[in-house]
Amino acid sequence: MAGHGSKTSFFSGFCSSALRRKSLPEAGDPLISLYGEGLVRRLGAFELVLLGIGASIGAGIFVVTGTVARDAGPGVTISFILAGAACVLNALCYAELSSRFPAVVGGAYLYSYTAFNELTAFLVFLFPFLKGHLPSWIGHGEEFFGGVLSINILAPILLIGLTAILCCGVRESSAVNTFMTATKVLIVIFVIIAGAFEVDVSNWSPFAPNGFKAVVTGATVVFLHMLDLMLLLIQLRNPKDHRDLPIGILVSLLICAILYICVCLVITGMVPYQLLGEDAPLAEAFTAKGLKFVSVLISIGAVAGLTTTLLVGLYVQSRLYLGLGRDGLLPLIFAKVHPTRHTPIHSQVWVGLVAAIMSGLFNVHMLSHILSVGSLTGYSVVSACVITLRWKDQKASLDSTRCISKWHEGVICLLLVACGGFAAGLCYRFSTSYIALLVAIPIAVLAVAALQVRHSYADPPGFSCPGVPILPAVSIFFNIFLFAQLHEEAWSRFIILSIIAVGVYAFYGQFHANPTGSESRDYSDVYHRTPSEEFLS
Repeated sequence: MAGHGSKTSFFSGFCSSALRRKSLPEAGDPLISLYGEGLVRRLGAFELVLLGIGASIGAGIFVVTGTVARDAGPGVTISFILAGAACVLNALCYAELSSRFPAVVGGAYLYSYTAFNELTAFLVFLFPFLKGHLPSWIGHGEEFFGGVLSINILAPILLIGLTAILCCGVRESSAVNTFMTATKVLIVIFVIIAGAFEVDVSNWSPFAPNGFKAVVTGATVVFLHMLDLMLLLIQLRNPKDHRDLPIGILVSLLICAILYICVCLVITGMVPYQLLGEDAPLAEAFTAKGLKFVSVLISIGAVAGLTTTLLVGLYVQSRLYLGLGRDGLLPLIFAKVHPTRHTPIHSQVWVGLVAAIMSGLFNVHMLSHILSVGSLTGYSVVSACVITLRWKDQKASLDSTRCISKWHEGVICLLLVACGGFAAGLCYRFSTSYIALLVAIPIAVLAVAALQVRHSYADPPGFSCPGVPILPAVSIFFNIFLFAQLHEEAWSRFIILSIIAVGVYAFYGQFHANPTGSESRDYSDVYHRTPSEEFLS
């Protein structure tokens, strides 16, 4: 009986801890800072634009454009337009929350901690730093066990070098990113100009040879290659300057979309889409035209693109570890910040070490599929956070006149939107009967209508996402629609990683978490608040 009681007590304690939420930070809260334990915000709108371009235009622009064009034909340009529109939806959601939570660390983890609960926030925290296309010379090695293990050396060396740069400080890493971003953007522009003189417009006909479905499928492929910049909204010089947010993300998206579309038009105009290569389509297209020197530049641009993508990914992930460390969900060693360089060196080294080991031992392309599942889930949770935090009624408790609280009713509606997106995605993927679509989509629409009619929405401080709840709900639907397009193997492995995360939370995180920051400890909730001007000077 005692054993049964202890199990019940553990389970009830787990449920109680898992459902804890942070309170929204209030304007005017005093900053409680410890000497040497603060992060300095050094990135403004211009730096955000550069980081956004650095994250979104990686080595994939020289490869993904061609591989998608093999199926979609010249219609791949429409694929990028659709993907760009979907990115804008997610960008606006991130912009509002980043303005509302002037945090140096946290991001999606902090948003979901406040909007939903502690366990959801912990599950949002998974390894999103190895996404995107890695070229074959760095992403593969000697393969074992059916390709699951792939021993290579170059990827760990690159990641260790980038980790060392990030440990030096934000200024130093920002300078490297600026140089690399400028290099690859100039190369992309040169490639576009050089290729424009080799375009044969007859290659653009037929524009969508395999139909609109191939165009939509192409949009699902390129979407994740364009969206990484959303994770960068956690590091602004002045988060109360509302212009930094929309300018940074929307200008980044606009520049990236224009460059991607121009590359698509050039590559499909130079070579008939069915003749494009698989491994290096853009370089092969220029080589076929006798412009091998451009192929060399493309290789340099691919290296620069890979460098900036990994640099930004490692940077963001270390801040997530910092946030969880300061909340007690991970050991406090992750919460320490270097007193002079103002970087979370322990978190940064750990992230670099884990990334180096994973990239050195596992097939990077297989890892990227798993991480894409986590990314789409995280983006959906962020969009849902925008809706829930706007509700005027934030009470999750029942009253005598209702069988379910208004808050839980809204959460159910959000789940219905997500389920509708997943069902629609499966119907599209497996070309099932349109009857299933006619069931899934109306259910999602009715759920959005209920969110619109049954809840009152407050205007948030700072940047405001337009069209709430409709726009974030559309974002959730589309993200989960893309989730359904990913391989089933990625789903199963993501579930396994999530179970491991729940285990870590159950046996460590729930007992050490400090969501209120009210206890007397070295690391409180103040790192979520805006630093004073004196601290930044």
